[in-house]
Amino acid sequence: MDHSQYSVAATEDLVRLRRRIARAGVPARRTDANVIVGTWNIQKFGGFHPAWAENPGSPKRNLRALALIAEIVRCFDVIALQEVQRETAALRHLMAEFLGPHWAVLLTDVTAGDKGNSERLAYLYDTRRVLPSGLSGEIVLPPAPAGLPEQFDRTPYIAGFRAGGEHFTLLTAHIRYGELPADRLAELQRFAGHTAHELRARTRSGQSREEPNLLVLGDFNIDKRQGNPLFDAFVETGLWVPEALQAVRTTTGKVAKHYDQIAWFQGEDFGLRPSGRAGTIDFAGAVYQEFSQSQVSPRVSDHLPLWIEFATDRSDEAMARVLGADANSPDPFVAVPD
Repeated sequence: MDHSQYSVAATEDLVRLRRRIARAGVPARRTDANVIVGTWNIQKFGGFHPAWAENPGSPKRNLRALALIAEIVRCFDVIALQEVQRETAALRHLMAEFLGPHWAVLLTDVTAGDKGNSERLAYLYDTRRVLPSGLSGEIVLPPAPAGLPEQFDRTPYIAGFRAGGEHFTLLTAHIRYGELPADRLAELQRFAGHTAHELRARTRSGQSREEPNLLVLGDFNIDKRQGNPLFDAFVETGLWVPEALQAVRTTTGKVAKHYDQIAWFQGEDFGLRPSGRAGTIDFAGAVYQEFSQSQVSPRVSDHLPLWIEFATDRSDEAMARVLGADANSPDPFVAVPD
């Protein structure tokens, strides 16, 4: 959408939001140099009101809100979305009018039953930077000796992508919330166990490379990361949260929550190279300044987007191999004269 068509309120929001994005240190997207992966729970992302002004009788998410969501989404090459609703009008309009024709989406159906809350999981990606590998599917647990196990409330979604010469697999989930934190424990354990024992085993076996560089991301409803049985259940099978993300909050409320995660299994089977840059984009207080945060949440979200950058330029490694040099040394090309 042409920025000259934005309302004054949306434009002021956008200026402040861009300052927050710059302050967050989100790197520029550089062809053949990096890939930036994000995850975001966009609260009840379903319908919207096709106007810039607020209308008390209409859904709270309007064009102003979509403009702000688009500004954040454009920071990333591929982003996992949680809480996409059965109705996808807001998502479709976001893509068609704000992101443009080079953006595409992979989308699940809603999970059957009341526990699924009529939610979908989705991946939005910029086709100029990232393309799907062909792998895409929802995760269900295998049969148990005594019959079918309890399934996930919202079936996790796995999809493969490639960015330049890098191939990677994203697995996103929205773990049940429940009335008490203890209500989430069993599903977290099932997710971590299945991810480690089934999906990682296929990556490491060498028999199938359909799941290379498995990256787990989404809303796991973990209140805090350290000293918390929920976080312990998440990482006990080997999942690792990078240091740059271990302390950051991922919600907009007064009490810091760490519901959202990006993690992977460290080892030889994970070949992506994190740059060390990762974080959130804290839009709270920068947008919709005339409203309280509880009023901003249904317009934008009550969660903050989480992101991480991976380096994709392997030219130094390739040249070092040609010269028989150690690519990990401080200067592998010291023997090359000027």
